[in-house]
Amino acid sequence: MRLFLEQREASLLTKVSEFLSREDIDSYLVGGYVRDTLLGRPTRDVDIAVDAFAPEVAEKMATALKAKYVLLDRANEIARVVLIEGDPTQGDRWHLDFSTIRGGIEADLSHRDFTINAMAVNLRELEEGHPQLIDPFQGKRDLDRGLIRVVSETAFQEDPARLLRAVRLAAEYGFHIEERTEALIQAQSQLIGQVAGERVREELCRLLSTPNTAQFLHYLDHLGLLIAIFPELVPTKGVEQPIEHFWDVFHHSIETVAALERLIRTGDLEYEDDILSLAPRSPAILQHFEEEVSSGVARSALLKLAALLHDIAKPQTKSLEPNGRARFLGHTKEGAVMAGSILQRLRFSTRETKLVQKVIESHLRLWQMGGEGKPTSRAIYRFFRDTGDASIDIIFLTLADFLATRGPNLDREEWSQHCQLMDYILSQQEREKEKITPEKLIDGHDLINTFGLKPGRKIGELLEAVREAQGVGEITTREEALAFVQRQLAAKVI
Repeated sequence: MRLFLEQREASLLTKVSEFLSREDIDSYLVGGYVRDTLLGRPTRDVDIAVDAFAPEVAEKMATALKAKYVLLDRANEIARVVLIEGDPTQGDRWHLDFSTIRGGIEADLSHRDFTINAMAVNLRELEEGHPQLIDPFQGKRDLDRGLIRVVSETAFQEDPARLLRAVRLAAEYGFHIEERTEALIQAQSQLIGQVAGERVREELCRLLSTPNTAQFLHYLDHLGLLIAIFPELVPTKGVEQPIEHFWDVFHHSIETVAALERLIRTGDLEYEDDILSLAPRSPAILQHFEEEVSSGVARSALLKLAALLHDIAKPQTKSLEPNGRARFLGHTKEGAVMAGSILQRLRFSTRETKLVQKVIESHLRLWQMGGEGKPTSRAIYRFFRDTGDASIDIIFLTLADFLATRGPNLDREEWSQHCQLMDYILSQQEREKEKITPEKLIDGHDLINTFGLKPGRKIGELLEAVREAQGVGEITTREEALAFVQRQLAAKVI
């Protein structure tokens, strides 16, 4: 049985096996490592079950390999060895996760989540060149069939995080969930509320990183998991919108994720229709969405999350005009606040949370800039100044929101005009970056000495007004800046 993907991997496992043999410790490759190598998928995450106290074994192994030791869970006896080959910042990073075998290897495998993760290989046999696959639950058969099936009926009760993991694995591997397992998920979906936010976040981010997230958001809803994770979405179901909207708020939100995936090319695109061909695109834009924000999470994943939550405050902000038209005044700001609470609950980082909030709060801003014709230089300057590194994300959420609003009723000409507007704004980005932080013409001391102002908020507001005027080309010299301030003070604008 072939279990090595490359020579370096074989060399590392040989070192591990030789160390454990010297310590007279029975050990097995288990779980995701066996699954992925049987599929021929490269992996740097190696799961090793040992017939000893795993944290102690891992600590000794870390010393032997000159690697880092991390205690993951002392109560459940799980520890990690982090080994970096080559450059500490760019080298290959290996995770060797050690767990303690309980009651023999087959009994240990019986407590695993899914059959495709409940296979093992004896490390000593592997070193000797005749490894046999230990597969008491027919995981290899399920792997060949692309099937996700629980090992036991109590799998989700033992660890409710497995509820979301089942869907994430289906998304990552293109597998489907076995019928009985699916029924168990539906019956026990509310158990996901017992899972620590950090673990839900990890599974959710991996799901958001898959190409066809929108499809699996619908599936999560079918299973009862989506509203169990995001109960704030419940009120959005059935909330009707103005006539230009094809879907209610809930379905519009998921369709916005689908539209976004089309626009940033992460979905299942078998063809390039003329609708997509009108949208802005460039290698730099695609690279922007691949950029890692933090903890291995790309911008594209966080933007999908923002798309899902962008209208979450619409139910409580809904009002009707005398003509019966629905309005949702203030839903962007309230939605940003709600999203912040959700992401804090799920233990997203501060940077991740702020990015999602900024995108949600600003997702209507570009609609309000254009009016008839192109937006003014001042409006574009203020947009890039206020949105910073979220500007491209906001532009593409605006495009996705437009597609998901019209749905099958999309007017091609209207869409073309909208794309041209977004393309124009995007084309101004580099120019606006230089304007937002221009060379200072005057500073606070100039305002104090020239106009007799006292230190305080007013000075900051005047200096920002000067920067803006400079950014849009209204002033270019120190003298013009001082004259500009004089006019502001005379008019009592600030």
